[in-house]
Amino acid sequence: MDERVAEAAESQAPPARRGTNRWRHRTAALLAALPVLAGPLLLPAGTAAAAPQASPASGTHAPAVTTATAGHAAGTATPAAASAPQAPQAPQGSGSRSARVSVNEVTPAVPDADDTLTVSGTVTNTSSATLSGLEVVPRIGPSLGSRSAIEQASRRQGYLSGADGTEVPGGHGARLSGLASGITRSFTLKIPVSDLHLGSDGVYQLGVSLTGQTRSRPYEQILGIGRTFLPWQEKAGSPTTRVAYLWPLISTPHVTARTESDEQQTPVFRDDKLAEELAPGGRLQQMLELGKDLDVTWVIDPDLLASVDMMAGRYRVHKPGGDPDDTVAGKGQEDAKRWLDELQKAVRGKEVVALPFADPDLASLAHRGQKVPGALSSLGQATRLAKDTVETVLHVKPSTDFAWPYEGAVDSSLVDVATSAGAHNVIARSDSVRDAGLSYSPTAARPIGSGNTALVADERLSTAFEGDLSRAGAASRAVQQFTAQSLALAGQVPSRTRSVVVAPQRMPSVSQAQAMAEGVEALSDSGWAAPGSLADAAKAKPDRGAQRRMPAPSSYPSTLRKSELPTAAFEQVRKTKDGLEDFKEILSDPERVMPPFSTAIDREVSNAWRGRASAGKSYRNAVEDYLLELRGAVKLIKKSGITLSGREATIPVTVQNNLAQGVDGLVLELRSSRVGLDVGDAKRVKVDGEHTQSLKFDTTAKNNGRAYVYAQLYTEDGERYGKVMKFQVNVTSITSTVLLVIAIGVLLIVLAGIRMYTQRKRSGPAPDPDAPLKDPGDGGDGGGDASDGAGDGDAPGGSSGDASGDAADGPPGGPADDSSGASTGDSTDAGRDSGAPDGDGNDTVRENDNPPATGEKVDR
Repeated sequence: MDERVAEAAESQAPPARRGTNRWRHRTAALLAALPVLAGPLLLPAGTAAAAPQASPASGTHAPAVTTATAGHAAGTATPAAASAPQAPQAPQGSGSRSARVSVNEVTPAVPDADDTLTVSGTVTNTSSATLSGLEVVPRIGPSLGSRSAIEQASRRQGYLSGADGTEVPGGHGARLSGLASGITRSFTLKIPVSDLHLGSDGVYQLGVSLTGQTRSRPYEQILGIGRTFLPWQEKAGSPTTRVAYLWPLISTPHVTARTESDEQQTPVFRDDKLAEELAPGGRLQQMLELGKDLDVTWVIDPDLLASVDMMAGRYRVHKPGGDPDDTVAGKGQEDAKRWLDELQKAVRGKEVVALPFADPDLASLAHRGQKVPGALSSLGQATRLAKDTVETVLHVKPSTDFAWPYEGAVDSSLVDVATSAGAHNVIARSDSVRDAGLSYSPTAARPIGSGNTALVADERLSTAFEGDLSRAGAASRAVQQFTAQSLALAGQVPSRTRSVVVAPQRMPSVSQAQAMAEGVEALSDSGWAAPGSLADAAKAKPDRGAQRRMPAPSSYPSTLRKSELPTAAFEQVRKTKDGLEDFKEILSDPERVMPPFSTAIDREVSNAWRGRASAGKSYRNAVEDYLLELRGAVKLIKKSGITLSGREATIPVTVQNNLAQGVDGLVLELRSSRVGLDVGDAKRVKVDGEHTQSLKFDTTAKNNGRAYVYAQLYTEDGERYGKVMKFQVNVTSITSTVLLVIAIGVLLIVLAGIRMYTQRKRSGPAPDPDAPLKDPGDGGDGGGDASDGAGDGDAPGGSSGDASGDAADGPPGGPADDSSGASTGDSTDAGRDSGAPDGDGNDTVRENDNPPATGEKVDR
């Protein structure tokens, strides 16, 4: 087949329809343009527009990839829509875009003269018509003389006569059966390199075209074409280009500030997604497995190492949707142990660069964080922690002399921030630091003053493996373009020795990592480039014409500036840090709290939150809330109103400590709202873990009334701790009149007691009510006794004395007690009893008919 067939596919038509040729071509052009304008979202499953993909950092285009749903064997047909029946119908192709040809694999990627090239891929009918008489044919294009020519060829769609070369002679095509609309078939071609008739060293376009016909156009024509690149160097010489390829081991933050209260301080993870990355087939497991056999520079976030090291032991995972304390046991211990063990072996004897702990967002710090006091203070500490972490976990000494801003975008303010933490080398990218005065790609190193160096990574090589490389053919095309760009770079000035740095995306996917590894391996065996170290690249002699001035802050890409951490985030971080410093001062064992919180604060400003603003805010809120929860565990127990009686009294205030450790370093101070109430001096607080302490304040009141008292805890340096507690005090002062009344009452009670005591003593002991009665026959004696007793009596008359004598012999508890208590009252009864007893000897006496004596009570 020759060029006439190709031209017929673009312009020729049956003579009977020549009158409508113009409208048909316009319609075909419009239909062909729709996939480009609408984008890949409008394509059915198994197809994708060959539109360029924008690089997130620079806005430049990554390699375009045409893909299709590949069959499992040559000639196997699969409906393209089967993989996603819900996808909208794509616009129908026509002309040289009637079919989509995808070159999925080319081996070897860098062939020698005696090799046989194997090209495999798929063909998909994107038109509404059935394609027949089909044949896939390899094509070799002219040498692409520049790096920009390679990039332009990768973007081109549809067949272009001349630019897409000629068929490879020798009958290396493969015939396919008819292809209905939406159907995909695979193909494999084998082509001896000698049949390609390659000329001088360089990059050649290798294409695969599909020829055939349709019912409406029943003649041979090109229905579609797929392209890739073939680097060619006939004789390998001594490589003059050294390539330092960064191999990043970075992940998103997973560890929270929370720990269990057990002795081991079991860590709590936000989720268990890190375990998925470490499991066989996971992203980090693949990065390690692929990188261990490559000559690359390991660039590691020490936070990842610390997190995996925690996982190797006992750890807990926050339960989705549960309370902060609702956790479950983590299950990634075995994978974490295995990954760490393999990583220790992989980095032994290799170059290891440690980023500052948690990979801080240097651009956000420079553009937003500098407005917040103290925002940059933790950067140096994060660098020191990075070194210690890598040495402890991996047992190697890392370099901490390199700063790597997000996407390699730099400006003068960012460089100042990056070097303030001790780094002397800043890894930038060539789409940020442009060399307008050079026609070639210079050495990466650029002196930028003050002993610092900018290492400008090559943008095309660094972005070669971005985008979705899981699609059929995407990874192979990326590898071929990567090797092609490297050969074109090496061929710019073959006599000059240059050091090139490649800085890929921070967190490659599994498919991206696999393509990266394939590209690095192909480059190592290419013969035009050799692996180099990042340290050697920093020491390389810079090109005289290379740009050494860093861009102004205003030139920082606006798309990247929009994804920076906001100033409010740094304000929140500062608030958390200040609260942590105050909290640390009161703890008896601050080492249980400081490391988990300090590292969590470092994670709050990580590059990982780029494009994930809500997740970053959620993480910052969780750290702040947990600190407030711990601080709130030391508090004043609320008091109700109290009443103070008197001018001097005591006010008790209780401090509660619900922490697992003791608190020492707080001061409790009371303050009165009224001048006349003195609540005493501040008192030092010292409370054991899970205990309370009651402090008593001596209070003096000058007058009575109500007042409010405010209780507040302070740190030793005078900072408020916790909320103020307000309670009411009612002072009731006692007057002198009240005191006099109380004294008189007490005196009366004392006098009454003395009188009662005196009366009891005069009456003698109380008679025994249980004593036996005297014998009645003793009555005569009683009279004699009475006369005897009269001599001792105090009564003034004889009759009174007789009465006393009889009373002495009366029954116990009887009238004797009464007569002794009074001189009158019972005198009549006494006189009645004083006569001699009758002859019968009974107790009855006769009545006395004599008139009563003077002074006696007369009963009428």
